[in-house]
Amino acid sequence: MTTASAAPPRSVGSGPVAATQATGRPRWVRPSVAVLLLATAVLYLWNLGASGYGNDFYAMAVQAGTKNWEALFFGSLDPGNIITVDKPPAAMWMMALSGRIFGFSSWSMLVPNALCGVGSVGLLYLTVKRTNGPAAGLLAGSVLALTPVAAMMFKFNNPDALLVLLMTVGAYCTVRALDKASTWWLVFAGVAIGFGFITKMLQAFLVLPAFALVYLVAAPTGIGKRILQVLAAGLAVIVSAGWYVAVVAFWPASSRPYIGGSTDNSALELAFGYNGLGRIFGGEGNGGGGGGGGGGGMFGGDTGITRMFGSSFGSEISWLLPAALIALVAGLWFTRFSPRTNRTRAALLLWGGWTVVTALVFSYMSGTIHPYYTVALAPGIGGLIGIGAVELWKGRHNFPARVWLAVMLAVTGVWDFILLERVSSWQPWLRFTILVLTAVFVAGLLFGADRIRQLATVLGVGALITGMLGTTAYAVETASLPHTGSIPTSGPNTSSMGGFGGGMGGGTGGGPGGSGGGQTDTALINLLKQTTTKWAAAANGSMSAAGLALNSDKSVMAIGGFNGGDPAPTLAQFQQYVKDGDITYYVSGGMGGFGGGGRDGSGSISTWVEQNFTSTTVGSSTVYDLTKPLAGS
Repeated sequence: MTTASAAPPRSVGSGPVAATQATGRPRWVRPSVAVLLLATAVLYLWNLGASGYGNDFYAMAVQAGTKNWEALFFGSLDPGNIITVDKPPAAMWMMALSGRIFGFSSWSMLVPNALCGVGSVGLLYLTVKRTNGPAAGLLAGSVLALTPVAAMMFKFNNPDALLVLLMTVGAYCTVRALDKASTWWLVFAGVAIGFGFITKMLQAFLVLPAFALVYLVAAPTGIGKRILQVLAAGLAVIVSAGWYVAVVAFWPASSRPYIGGSTDNSALELAFGYNGLGRIFGGEGNGGGGGGGGGGGMFGGDTGITRMFGSSFGSEISWLLPAALIALVAGLWFTRFSPRTNRTRAALLLWGGWTVVTALVFSYMSGTIHPYYTVALAPGIGGLIGIGAVELWKGRHNFPARVWLAVMLAVTGVWDFILLERVSSWQPWLRFTILVLTAVFVAGLLFGADRIRQLATVLGVGALITGMLGTTAYAVETASLPHTGSIPTSGPNTSSMGGFGGGMGGGTGGGPGGSGGGQTDTALINLLKQTTTKWAAAANGSMSAAGLALNSDKSVMAIGGFNGGDPAPTLAQFQQYVKDGDITYYVSGGMGGFGGGGRDGSGSISTWVEQNFTSTTVGSSTVYDLTKPLAGS
């Protein structure tokens, strides 16, 4: 990016900095990258086991995958393969395979997600470096690593960690494709996004408009070939996403688990219904108005352009979002007369398109949405900050470039103050310190950065530290605390929210024996450990079943899936399981009842059990022994 009326700035890494003779790379690059990756690994891996099983809903499926290969393939909630989680299974594959290799534990489940974070940071560095040099790449990677929601989700077991990694892989492949108009690299980008679909369905597709736009605009080949290559990449997306949908469709429904969250036992319907259009417009099992049927801020609050800055989303993702948008506008302005294939403008279109499209969709989604979804924005924001800050700094001898830099820093400082004021009891000195430092370095950028070389270096480093101070402090605090339940939040206060969730963020924690939001019922767990049947117990919904399975290490049937509302198993199937002696106990309670659209979930099973078996109290739970029916039943 060059600034108006100024010569093109020198490339990052040129000038007086010594370069290695072999590569021409500045000597500081490799050590700096090593420090970035090592620091990220420490941040994400340190005290990882404190979160236990994180989200019990997904942990239950991971545990099942370590016990049964079919359960692993489909993402079943139990080794008996009654019903799956309400997501495709790619993230469960990763965590369950780790559990099969190292034994199922909190660490074996969470470490792959932390490594996804380190990999995402490294790939973001490589991607931005290819277009704008190592300094921009290092800053972009640092922003991703130190975004609070990233510091939380890369230490958690929701699918988001793998999703972010795959989307970043897609961005890297797209940039590589721009080098020589490579069809294969563009196809690889499509494959990455296709596997993103079998991680978290349609959310993976939010970056596709940016990928297609940047290639159609900036690839160094004719328009006809560009269009054909983008179509080829689109076909790669369809094939790499669709193979799993096809397997589910053609696999006999009677010999596989029910697809949780769907209305017709179909992965395709789940993708475009509950997890697709239902998320955007409401309905299909989603609450309306972004509220998810209740829960206030935990479900996003009101829709609108300010949602990403509101009380629910702001402290998760928005620390550097205003500066990133300013960098996007500045970059597009200064590159407006550049050739079509200009790499900086292409990079701005990539990361800007990623950020704007994702933020707008999240802002106006009327179905269920949770604040932690915004981790998908972090790479885009990182890319914009890295490119914008470094390129504007290189053009600092031009006053307009310094003005843009000063505005980025000023807005960040003021916004950090506002965000920190929302948690005013936590480190109250920090927001005032940021405000004072911001004023000092904004003045320095405007009136001193182009005059004295030594002063410019101090100003640049000081401004960078000041701009990153708020998000860094909040991210480190987030990473230092355990997170459990279905709707984790960043910052000094963690949230379990075990009784809510579903879909993109479904989870558990309450109910009998729950290990997330509820207290473990020791007497009940000990009872289940003594069983030898296919299922030690059955309970209504995963909120009750997950804690029982995780604490007893026994197979527990989650009747009706996440909230007990899916028709799996049917009453007839459950009765047959009981007749065959496959289930020892039924644990009363949970979220049983009817599913969306009047579908009979666990309600009829509860009624049948209560009418035909005698209840007893074990610990604090009501339990029915299904091996001892009432006389005449």
